[in-house]
Amino acid sequence: MPEYAKPMSRLIDELKRLPGVGPKSAQRIAFHLLKLEDADSERLAAAIRELKQSIRLCEVCHNITESSPCGYCADASRDSRLLCVVEEPAGIVPIEKTGHYRGRYHVLHGVLSPLHGVGPEQLRIESLLERVRAGGIEEVIVATNPTVEGEATAVYLSKLLKPLGVSVTRIAMGVPVGSELEYVDAATMARAMDGRKAI
Repeated sequence: MPEYAKPMSRLIDELKRLPGVGPKSAQRIAFHLLKLEDADSERLAAAIRELKQSIRLCEVCHNITESSPCGYCADASRDSRLLCVVEEPAGIVPIEKTGHYRGRYHVLHGVLSPLHGVGPEQLRIESLLERVRAGGIEEVIVATNPTVEGEATAVYLSKLLKPLGVSVTRIAMGVPVGSELEYVDAATMARAMDGRKAI
């Protein structure tokens, strides 16, 4: 006899497929959804349907958008000489929150990961090269995550972009503001020491 009724088991299985949601979290969410009023659950379902029907990729930068080109690409006040490359659309938000970057973006939709079958062909690298070849871009800022795959992708992009006559830079990484040195791991500290600058 199954542990839960079939519809509940199916929902739990689907929720477990979401990133960061384990079996226990999936069960809690499923039971929460079961308790919702019909109007609340319908709003959630409608929001998911609308997301799937309305969101597309920007034809220029590959960010998620309702209309193409996206707001960042269509904004004439942004500096078209600067291009920041991020792994996923979610990477744009923290950069924008700083209020310090006013350039344009390019979303790769992943990183190089041969173990997972992700090569250059699966990423939006060719369109990045086309944008740089078209001219006007002076600096490409590679803002991939500080993971093995993110670093490999940054190095790969640098090798492709430098011959095109643009400056290729990498976002700085190291000790987070407000942290204490005694709690920083060795790899982070090494990166912070390598990326030091004059004051």
